[in-house]
Amino acid sequence: MPKMKTHRGAAKRYKVTGSGRIKRAKAFKSHILTKKSSKRKRNLRKTAYISEQEAKVVKKLIPYI
Repeated sequence: MPKMKTHRGAAKRYKVTGSGRIKRAKAFKSHILTKKSSKRKRNLRKTAYISEQEAKVVKKLIPYI
């Protein structure tokens, strides 16, 4: 049986925390920022975590998690 290959797209988008939760980047913060309020942009800086259901799928894509 060959080794499982890592899904490179998923590996670039998700990171694992020390406690084992999977964090992801937030959307809507890369461009067209002038019309967004400071409060909205500040909240977009916070870490986002994926749900347990989505984590099951990501764990299949990234075997070493």
